[in-house]
Amino acid sequence: MMNNKVVLAFSGGLDTSYCVKYLKHDKNLEVHSAIVNTGGFSPEELQEIETKAFNLGVSSHIALEETDNYYQKIIKYLIFGNVLKNNTYPLSVSAERIYQAIALAEYAKEVGASYIAHGSTGAGNDQVRFDLVFQLIAPEIEIITPIRDQHLSRQAEIEYLAKHGVNIDWKKAQYSINKGLWGTSIGGAETLTSHSPLPEEAYPSPLIEITPKQIALTFENGELVGLNDEILSPVEAIQKLESIASKYAIGRDMHIGDTIIGIKGRVGFEAAAASIIIKSHHTLEKHTLSKWQQHWKQQLGDWYGMFIHESQYFEPVMRNIEGFLQDSQKTVSGKVFVELLPYRFIVQGIDSPYDLMKSGFADYGEINKQWTGDDVKGFTKILANPMKIFKHVNDKVNSELQNSDTYD
Repeated sequence: MMNNKVVLAFSGGLDTSYCVKYLKHDKNLEVHSAIVNTGGFSPEELQEIETKAFNLGVSSHIALEETDNYYQKIIKYLIFGNVLKNNTYPLSVSAERIYQAIALAEYAKEVGASYIAHGSTGAGNDQVRFDLVFQLIAPEIEIITPIRDQHLSRQAEIEYLAKHGVNIDWKKAQYSINKGLWGTSIGGAETLTSHSPLPEEAYPSPLIEITPKQIALTFENGELVGLNDEILSPVEAIQKLESIASKYAIGRDMHIGDTIIGIKGRVGFEAAAASIIIKSHHTLEKHTLSKWQQHWKQQLGDWYGMFIHESQYFEPVMRNIEGFLQDSQKTVSGKVFVELLPYRFIVQGIDSPYDLMKSGFADYGEINKQWTGDDVKGFTKILANPMKIFKHVNDKVNSELQNSDTYD
């Protein structure tokens, strides 16, 4: 049975503030706002957003704390897969939106809402991510998208809010910032071009430290569980590494990619912890996994990242890929040593009991202990057989064709 209760994904910005008033006054709905914290908000920021929601007139507001679940359900596998979209972007926002949508849909079901709303426009990926997840998890709940459906301008939203007694200075920040556990995206006038770089002041984390620093990351079965000999939970380790490395302005880059709706997009980001963790984890795998494990992991990691980006988290093959990635981490344990420098970092090396370089069979380029030169001669001869056969047959055919009437 339908009721007038709507759960609104609320961030406190202009769009979602408009949604509160529109849903309440134009749609006559009982608005219950919710924000999902996936590692991007401090307690003070969450309190500020809650105050703003109640000042706008919501019936209730909740902050859904999902950082640990977000790590366990998605981030862990992005690390296992060394996922960098287009070899650049650690899927900071893509992964976050998927999990936020899941948490919001489950909450809407829990409170028995007949409607669920979000403030996405019609020009980006988030509208697809929210809609798709809502449809899958809560198909009985009707989705409302005021900003997308009404094609509203910013000025029209401001005037509407003023008419309903909301006279806040909505002067738009020069840059839109979206911060989460796995990185921060930055959008601005420059990212709407194909050539302009973001200026230094656009990045939330300025360069503070310039003195090189040595750190050690401890991995256990592929998960980061320690930093500089301090044992931490994976989420704590990510957050602590971010607090240290972001002071070096590490992890800045520009992602250029194809959106789900078919247009090209460009966004800046900073992801100090994610960049260091992925590179360090990948280095540790190079020492501890076989070459074919690495080969197939790369293929499946790329697919996993692409499906996260494309809102295909609930495709059954994703659980199969997660199973493979999890199983592949049995020997990915040890320490990775990293040097932090302004704007960059260097992975210096690893120490692991599973290090395949310590096999004792040989020292690369120096000396072998388990075979002879004659063994290598025979091995090389057999290894060349398929190519010798192909060359022999094709050289013979080409020679016969050249001497036939076909070329007269």
